[in-house]
Amino acid sequence: MTMQKTASVSVDAMLEDLRTLVEIESPSGALDALRASAAGVAAVIEHRLGGRATLVESETGPHVHWSGGGEPKVLVLGHHDTVFPLGTLERRPFTVADGRVTGPGVFDMLGGLVQAVHGLALLDDLSGVEILVTADEEVGSGHSRALIEERALACGAVLVFEGAADGGRLKTGRKGCGTFEVSITGRAAHAGLEPAAGVNALIEAAHQVLGIAALGRPEIGTTVTPAVASAGTQANVVPAQATVSVDVRVESAEEKERVESAFASLTPHLDGAVISVQGSVGRPPMPESASAELMALAQRLFPGIEGTAVGGGSDGNFTAALGVPTLDGLGAVGGGAHADHEFVLVDTMAERANLVAALVDAIRTTPAPSATA
Repeated sequence: MTMQKTASVSVDAMLEDLRTLVEIESPSGALDALRASAAGVAAVIEHRLGGRATLVESETGPHVHWSGGGEPKVLVLGHHDTVFPLGTLERRPFTVADGRVTGPGVFDMLGGLVQAVHGLALLDDLSGVEILVTADEEVGSGHSRALIEERALACGAVLVFEGAADGGRLKTGRKGCGTFEVSITGRAAHAGLEPAAGVNALIEAAHQVLGIAALGRPEIGTTVTPAVASAGTQANVVPAQATVSVDVRVESAEEKERVESAFASLTPHLDGAVISVQGSVGRPPMPESASAELMALAQRLFPGIEGTAVGGGSDGNFTAALGVPTLDGLGAVGGGAHADHEFVLVDTMAERANLVAALVDAIRTTPAPSATA
């Protein structure tokens, strides 16, 4: 083992860095804010670990990449964009009280990033370690996916620092997830004078919503949830347009293909209506087999730590789909992701930092986990 024998993680120092990152608001798509956030993340990494972090520009903001040098062995993966709009910090400032840290992004996932960096700082030797912190995870990782996959394949093992599952459990599997946008074009007409001359896009949407919802197979983990709908312009006009947004979650590649095929095959019920569909299950499922060896390693290092499969997706879905061993949920222990009550438990922060140090060190000093197809 290469862990330092005398050093210990400082919770106060972690809270200082977490405050710094939270107070640089970083909503997805806000490019100026994300540039500032990326610079803040890079500064924290360089201050705590040394070396130089590289900012990788993209259309959705800069990604932060850092390497400890040597042959790549393990990728520490996270993101610095958040779901909270600019101005949230004024209403909900960074606060430490009653054993909890609150503020926009503390749990998803700035707390996990800080813990990862401070855990790595416990190691004398950081060769083989890479850190990648992306700018677009909350909006699908469209511009970071290729870089994520490239570095995951190069490193051969991935640790994802999204927030922990309930009770601090690690995330050993994730559903594939995606959004479909169903657009319906009908024909407008006066609702009182000649309603029969129109093609009612809202009625067509109602037919489609019922059929779409029936695609779900919750008994095997497939959920298909019509979530947002809009139609019409005025109460006295037959609606000519309607849209339905649908959230889809699946546990298998077979279900991904079935659901995508079903959306592609949607046909109208009303004569004259036209349907178009955009979207896909953009994040493939992360099977529990992808995390099995890394989870076993974590349990040897920290007996009693538990894992669970969850419904949400992360960038770990992409790396697992490549066959790269991937373990998720290594970040902050708390809750309330994407909500105003988001929080991190202060008394868990040191233990999680020690977990990353031990796990990274063990990955580098044991034979590489075998890839899964």
